[in-house]
Amino acid sequence: MKKYLAIVLALVMVLGMCACGSQPAPADTPAPAATPAPADTPAPTDDVAEPTETPEAGPEADPEADPEPTDAIVNPDDIDDNMTSADGKYEVAFITDVGQLKDKSFNQGTYDGVKLYAANNGLSYKYYQPANGDQATDDDRYDAMKAAVDGGAKVVVCAGFMQEGALKRAASEFTDVPFIFIDGYPLTDDAGNLLANVAGISFKEEQSGYLAGYAVVKEGFTKLGFCGGGGGTNPACCRFGYGYVQGANAAAAELGVDVEMNYSWQYGASFSASPELQTMANGWYQTGTEIIFACGGSMFQSITAAASANDGWVVGVDVDQSFESDAVLTSAMKGLSNAVQWAVGKVYDGSYADIGGVGTALGATDGAVGLPTATWSMEQYTVEEYSAQLADIVSGALTVDDDYEGGLEQEWSNLKLNIV
Repeated sequence: MKKYLAIVLALVMVLGMCACGSQPAPADTPAPAATPAPADTPAPTDDVAEPTETPEAGPEADPEADPEPTDAIVNPDDIDDNMTSADGKYEVAFITDVGQLKDKSFNQGTYDGVKLYAANNGLSYKYYQPANGDQATDDDRYDAMKAAVDGGAKVVVCAGFMQEGALKRAASEFTDVPFIFIDGYPLTDDAGNLLANVAGISFKEEQSGYLAGYAVVKEGFTKLGFCGGGGGTNPACCRFGYGYVQGANAAAAELGVDVEMNYSWQYGASFSASPELQTMANGWYQTGTEIIFACGGSMFQSITAAASANDGWVVGVDVDQSFESDAVLTSAMKGLSNAVQWAVGKVYDGSYADIGGVGTALGATDGAVGLPTATWSMEQYTVEEYSAQLADIVSGALTVDDDYEGGLEQEWSNLKLNIV
């Protein structure tokens, strides 16, 4: 299964999502247009299909892969969010992060993977939202996990770093249940013992953020904004933002121009839309900001509303959000759905031990981060330029720093950073 990961995750760059095979494991997916899967991929994959030379073609077929069933469901929107189980048991469970299930971003992208895997393999599934919404406590999250296990879960997918405390308790108690911790990392119990039934799956968001920041400056924008979720404590959002700054500065240096960026965690602690956030974004646009990276779930709604009212632009996050607003220029994406399908597949093919108790960080070498070239609205920055830069990240010729705690407030050569 490891050798299929980069192929499976490569679908993050295109509009549709490929479903799993007829057995309980993800099937191969076609390569994205203009962003072929890399040929030399380090861990966690063993090898991947050779990239193609033209954007129209996909990678060579993996000779060991099962053929994709012709009746596979490829659009998660074709699958009900709620289902009825004949025996009242639901074996693939999803515990939501804060915010809305249908946030068109992190929660929804993660749940899409649950639904696709389950539906294409004839499995029951259910989502559980912790009580008290944005004010959910560790006890609330634990209660949701316990409800999932009591409800027959054979695997529990937990979204977001805020699940850590509850997940440690649940995994320590339900040792026979495999947990998948999206945007997570390895966990230990109270005695310091590694929890082998927790698979931490994270992403190299700094790479995706870099690609977005570089692209918007190459497109001609010089007045940028970043609004992040989690109040500056969410590692994924912090990596997105830090990468965005690095990419913008690099492009500005190449062009010999100066850019300015407003950078804020205000009004984003709960990842929710709010009048206060929309008012702040309105103010930014009205005082010259041209484009804002909306990095935080349903915060997107407030920022796109402000952008639409001021003829501004937005960079989406996690999934391709171009379908949600005409104001979206591009999106800094990560392969949530396909990563979930891959990880859940490990449970059903008997190889979960490969990822349980360890951290798996997915990035450009796995086809797990990037921009949606088929739907972006850029006119100056070309797909060819983007593909070349992505290839440099894959090869190691371009390294994007992930040390957001130590690097963000450095002196930038061509960027003025206004931390709000």
